[in-house]
Amino acid sequence: MIRSRIIATGSYLPERVLSNAELAAQVDTSDEWIVERTGIRQRHVAAEGEFTSDLATEAAKRAMARAGVVPGDIDLIVMATATPDQTFPAAATVVQMKIGIDDCVAFDVAAVCSGFLYALTVADAMLRTGVHRRALVIGAETFSRLLDWEDRGTCVLFGDGAGAVVMVAEEGAGTSADHGVLSSRLHADGRHNQLLFVDGGPGSTGTVGKLRMKGKEVFRHAVNNLSSVMHEALEAAQLSAADVDWVVPHQANLRILEATAKKLGLERDQLIVTVDSHANTSAASVPLALDVAVRDGRVRIGDVLLLEAMGGGFTWGAAVVRW
Repeated sequence: MIRSRIIATGSYLPERVLSNAELAAQVDTSDEWIVERTGIRQRHVAAEGEFTSDLATEAAKRAMARAGVVPGDIDLIVMATATPDQTFPAAATVVQMKIGIDDCVAFDVAAVCSGFLYALTVADAMLRTGVHRRALVIGAETFSRLLDWEDRGTCVLFGDGAGAVVMVAEEGAGTSADHGVLSSRLHADGRHNQLLFVDGGPGSTGTVGKLRMKGKEVFRHAVNNLSSVMHEALEAAQLSAADVDWVVPHQANLRILEATAKKLGLERDQLIVTVDSHANTSAASVPLALDVAVRDGRVRIGDVLLLEAMGGGFTWGAAVVRW
């Protein structure tokens, strides 16, 4: 059977770093308060005139360079973002143009913090049909432009960034020993819209709006939903938690990461954690963390990775990947 395999990763973070101490000078908060409740110490913020497509393009170029592919090799771009440069066209087509790809399938996926898992699943399905051979899957956000910088409950949580992977279609035996995406499971439940949302949009207010969240309720749903979908993905891959080498989680909150791992019986040191330095970069969180772990040598050939994320909507999902 055909499997889709990740052969390279790339990431990009804006140059500007915003520390907790700087935020404490703007809103009623403190470094101690933020670290204790979230694990976040700093975040990156896009410069004026620096757009989501710019971050995504740089991350994609780095992934392509590490994969040894050129623009003409890519025939599919799936980009996850909640902060596109424009309402339309899709940010993926802007990235396509900036990379220099003359013609390929390119579109966006909107599933907020779960966006990369949704995009990965879509690309996996399209590669496994045999119609496409090499794909760029990108998660990129400039969430700083959705924040109410007077709301200490949300503005401290998010940052900007982008991560990308190059995926290729390869022959596999159809067993859990294959390399590549072994399984993925996705969910959504729109009944919880008002727990994490943006209070605007082109079809309603005609404005971008600002992010609003009920943190305690989101936390409870996140731990339950993520632990459940991780079990689902492992079962679908015919693996167990004991087979997992690394969890690459959505970097929302350190307490969520640790509570979810504990429910699966996984050790704290099996978590790839970047929330302290990146904060929550929404759809970029998982590919950013993956790139860090690949580049520092923690992720090795043959390792089993469990990717997971939950975002507004609610949407959530998990994927099992053998490196």
